[in-house]
Amino acid sequence: MFFIELASLEGTRRSYAVDVRYLADAKTRQQHEGGEGRAPAALYRDGVQVSRSNLPTTFPVPGGVIEVATTAFGLKRMHFVADDGAEEALVPHRRSQEGLWGRFGRRFPRTSAFVGAAAVVVLVAALVVNLLHGVEVLTHSPVLAERVGAFTSPISLPTWANVALITAGVLAAVERATRLRYNRFLDVVTS
Repeated sequence: MFFIELASLEGTRRSYAVDVRYLADAKTRQQHEGGEGRAPAALYRDGVQVSRSNLPTTFPVPGGVIEVATTAFGLKRMHFVADDGAEEALVPHRRSQEGLWGRFGRRFPRTSAFVGAAAVVVLVAALVVNLLHGVEVLTHSPVLAERVGAFTSPISLPTWANVALITAGVLAAVERATRLRYNRFLDVVTS
């Protein structure tokens, strides 16, 4: 759950919350499109559900919209975008993963910065290794090998190191998603 308070058309403050169900499967989405089941995202105003939708989505609210999008590892976007273009991130529930990471970051800013930097390094390393390996696999096909030659990656990791890199990459992607840090190139290519 993510929260924001907005002024209504009458000038009173209203509390809005967005509930995102990360693990909603294709069957759940199809049921929602057919009018049944639960959608992966729901909008609440003062504790009452007023809308639901599949992701990515945009919920209209007074003064703008709330934009919601996810990745394979968590949230990509959870922002209120005002009519004038100003953006504000919604506040996560204090017991959610995002809320816990936020409190950790405020309580231990240096450690949080180190973890964030380590996540970026891991994702960049995974990206480089995977790109080199992908080029090697492609150029070893008979059709491409005849035309451009076979490429052999200069980085050849043992199985345990590949497993460790994949595990670290998944953890780094989850860390970035729970902090609502998303980079189109880095996070899409590595996930």
